Amino acid sequence: MGMTMTQKILAAHAGLETVEAGQLIEAELDLVLGNDITSPVAIKEMEKMKVNGVFDKDKIALVPDHFVPNKDIKSAEHCKCVREFARRNEITNYFEVGEMGIEHALLPEKGLTVAGDVIIGADSHTCTYGALGAFSTGVGSTDMAAGMATGKAWFKVPSAIRFVLTGKPSKWVSGKDVILHIIGMIGVDGALYKSLEFTGDGIANLSMDDRFTIANMAIEAGAKNGIFPVDELAEAYMKEHSSRTYTKYAADEDAVYDAEYTIDLSALKSTVAFPHLPENTHTLDEIDDIAIDQVVIGSCTNGRLDDLRTAAEVLKGRHVAKGMRCIIIPATQRIYMEAMEEGLLKIFIEAGAIVSTPTCGPCLGGYMGILAEGEKCVSTTNRNFVGRMGHVDSEIYLASPAVAAASAVTGKISGPNDL
Repeated sequence: MGMTMTQKILAAHAGLETVEAGQLIEAELDLVLGNDITSPVAIKEMEKMKVNGVFDKDKIALVPDHFVPNKDIKSAEHCKCVREFARRNEITNYFEVGEMGIEHALLPEKGLTVAGDVIIGADSHTCTYGALGAFSTGVGSTDMAAGMATGKAWFKVPSAIRFVLTGKPSKWVSGKDVILHIIGMIGVDGALYKSLEFTGDGIANLSMDDRFTIANMAIEAGAKNGIFPVDELAEAYMKEHSSRTYTKYAADEDAVYDAEYTIDLSALKSTVAFPHLPENTHTLDEIDDIAIDQVVIGSCTNGRLDDLRTAAEVLKGRHVAKGMRCIIIPATQRIYMEAMEEGLLKIFIEAGAIVSTPTCGPCLGGYMGILAEGEKCVSTTNRNFVGRMGHVDSEIYLASPAVAAASAVTGKISGPNDL
């Protein structure tokens, strides 16, 4: 019986010739990630273990990004805990304000994640790095603590669902629309503890930013991870950003999948996930007038340069609707700088939007865009659960940067073709 791409990576890191779905293994880790919310819990657990330092100071990444710059005393104390731990253990990859970014955009940019890696992170969207052909998945803070101490983690080998992507997306249709379409199709638990494995000639028509977005939201279908094949575009990205060697894995021809779907990218339309689940999807042509109060463009899902370019293309020469709040958050300092040098920030500000320092901020109801009772927001983030961005009686509509930007202009859920 053949193995999937994910199973091959896990087998190699467990020192086994083969693995099969459901098997329990212990695998060597290439990177352990934590942020300012999850790391303090892991650090306290690690202290209980009474271990002498971390397994490898070069293979741990600590990225304060959720409430950073600190929004209050509690968040300041959390960051202080992480900062002092990083100093004590001489953690190489600790990123403070001024050089930090949203973790899942920052680590690939810094070259810390490459094909063939096994990566765990105490954040559910760690699955982002599957865009580069890595096995990456979110874990709890206790598992993070054990990973930092030993460099190993236990996994149950996942079975897989295969998505064959064909065709080329039309103008304004992006990776966000692809993954929202998939989640709407299979549901938020449709891939529970499974690997989403993407293949097909349509992948060549997806940018790396599209792929990061799709892999990022694999967890929103309940998946253990999402993973893409390592093609020329992925290799070019890794060679530009990293000096690390990488390993390309490919699924066996006789690999077993629980299900297989073919998606024609050219047939997809701009898609919006209505409250209060990412599976509650509607295409733009199905949506009547829904007035909104706020737009957020950013997050680990859609705060990359392609996303900002798309938003700027829509907003250029236009203005945000009267009474509308439009918040744009570049995902890293480098993206912020590139957007500034390209003139994108000028377009945003002239359009009446504001631009924030990199932060997760409003995505988790942290700060920089909390919703009041009854307010509605179109957001490029990844979750729209009850109370996710503020008041339990507020509403979040998940969409692509193109739809978010157009909605900011009209004051209601809209696409660029409506302008």
